[in-house]
Amino acid sequence: MTTALDPTTTTTAAAAAWTAPAATPPIEKYLGRTLHLLPQTDQLRALHTVVRNRDASREDFVFHAGRIIRLLTEAALDLLPFEPHDVTTPVGATYHGLRFARGLVGVPIIRAGESMEAELRAVLPGLRIGKILIQRDKATKLPHLYYRALPADIADRHVLLLDPMLATGGTAVAAIEVLRELGVPEEQIVFVTFITVPEGVAAVSDRFPGVRIVTSAVEERLNGNAYMIPGIGDFGDRYFGTDR
Repeated sequence: MTTALDPTTTTTAAAAAWTAPAATPPIEKYLGRTLHLLPQTDQLRALHTVVRNRDASREDFVFHAGRIIRLLTEAALDLLPFEPHDVTTPVGATYHGLRFARGLVGVPIIRAGESMEAELRAVLPGLRIGKILIQRDKATKLPHLYYRALPADIADRHVLLLDPMLATGGTAVAAIEVLRELGVPEEQIVFVTFITVPEGVAAVSDRFPGVRIVTSAVEERLNGNAYMIPGIGDFGDRYFGTDR
């Protein structure tokens, strides 16, 4: 199911330019419900220290970001439903195990979301992959939907929606709306993001309370230009080497 769209068309996710909220939403409202935060270990903080350093080489950024993305991938998979599955061990005994209960598809939001695709494929080599291209207008901060290529049976699958940055929430909401229009229930969508802020979490969770969000860090806030503070810079540009 491949569709190219009019790039001048703004999604229905927003009708006016983004403006900062009067107060930062309380993140505690979402933690453990719609928001699943990786355990904030010393190892994770050390990895973040490397990728947040503006002087980090691209090689260091990609390597250490990849380690965090792998942790996010495993955490997201743990939110999916499983069903009983027995196997016979090499000694002839029965192990009462589990397997995924339903089909799964990964959907990176082009371009930055593709930085998370390799780690997902490493964990699930045969996974089907769809694509959604949404870009945010640099002036209005509004999302524009350009393109989508998704499995025809996506409504029957669980979706891991990939985008490393959840800032204003406009792009995420627009992508989720695409999936919802194709019949994917909210409860079958897990949004996997490297880094986010309370404003972005609130934008997604208040509109789609059934969607679960998995992230490695929640930043303090957005500034007036919709940049995360303290932030990580433009993840896609740093990952793909187009920041310099």
